[in-house]
Amino acid sequence: MLAEYLDSIINGDCLDILARIEDNSVDVCFADPPFNLEKKYTTYNDQKPVEEYLNWCRQWLRELVRITKPSGSIFVHNIPKWLTYYASILNEIAHFRHWIAWDAMSNPLGKTLLPAHYGILFYTKELKGYKFYEVRAPHKRCRVCNSYLKDYGGKKDQMHPFGALVSDVWTDIHRIRHNVRRDEHPCQLPVPLLERIVLMSTDPGDIILDPFLGTGTTAIAAKALGRHFVGIDLDAEYVKMATEKLQNVHETTYQGFYVSYFLGKIQSIRDIDAAQLFPAQLTSVEKKRMRQKDNGSKPITDKQVSPALQSRLLEQPGEYHTDAVRDQKR
Repeated sequence: MLAEYLDSIINGDCLDILARIEDNSVDVCFADPPFNLEKKYTTYNDQKPVEEYLNWCRQWLRELVRITKPSGSIFVHNIPKWLTYYASILNEIAHFRHWIAWDAMSNPLGKTLLPAHYGILFYTKELKGYKFYEVRAPHKRCRVCNSYLKDYGGKKDQMHPFGALVSDVWTDIHRIRHNVRRDEHPCQLPVPLLERIVLMSTDPGDIILDPFLGTGTTAIAAKALGRHFVGIDLDAEYVKMATEKLQNVHETTYQGFYVSYFLGKIQSIRDIDAAQLFPAQLTSVEKKRMRQKDNGSKPITDKQVSPALQSRLLEQPGEYHTDAVRDQKR
C-alpha cells in the first residue's frame, strides 16, 4: 500500500491512512501534531480533554513506530509539556536518542519562566543499526563586522573550514515570523528545520512520512534533498496548498552533494559530505608542522593544505552558494 502513496499527499485521517501502511516500510517519520492549545485550524478541533488528546496521540505514535524500518528514526515536534507524555509512550516501544531544543522565543506568560524553545524528540526503532549522520552548520558571525562570534579560546586555526558540528540545541534556524512569508496555517515550520532532520537521518532515495503535513514543509524538504515523501493531512485546503508548493520545488545541491540552503548560503551539510568539499581539519601535529614551515624550519608534506588556502577558507566559511538557489523561492 505504501507504493500507492509514494511522493503524494493524502487527504484524510492519519489513523485511517497509517493503518493501511505495511510494517517496517518507512525510513523516517516526522510528526508535528496539534498542540491542543485552541489553535485555529479550519477542520481539526484543537481543544480536546487531556485524556482524550493523549489517547489519540498514543495511537498515532504507536503506528509511526510500527511502520518505521529497523534502521529508521521517529521525530516528534511539540511544546515541552506534551513531549514529556510522548516520551513516556515512546520509551515503551522505541529507543530514546535526543531531546533537541529548538530556540524559538515565545510570548511572556507571567509568573513563570519565559518559554523559549520547542522540543523535538528523536527516537530510533532499534537500539543499534540506525542511520545517523553528523551535520555541520556555518560558524556564527557578527552581522555588522562579519567577525567570528566564537573563536574557541583564540584557537582560530583549529576551527573547521566550514562550520561546527550541530549539537542538540539549535539556535541558528528561526521561526517564520512575518505573515507575508507564512501560509494560512497556525503552526508552519521553516523548511531548513526539516532539511536538517532529513540530512542527519536519511540517505538520498529514502522515504519520509509526515502524518500532519499541514502546508507541506516536510514534503518540500524531502523533495529538495532527493528523498521520497508521504504526506497526510485532514484538511483538504492544506493538501491543495502543499501540492501547489511542491510543483515549484527543485533539488538543492552544492557540487553534487545535497545541502540545505537559507538566504542563498549553506545552512546544513552532512559532515561526510563536507569532508569531500572542504579541506580536512588538521591535527595538532599537522598544525605544528605548518607553523614550522612558515618559520622556515621544517618542510610540509604534499598531503597537507597550504597555509594560504587554509587561511582563505577560514576567513569566509559558509559563503558557498549558487545563483539558482539564491533566487529560488520555496
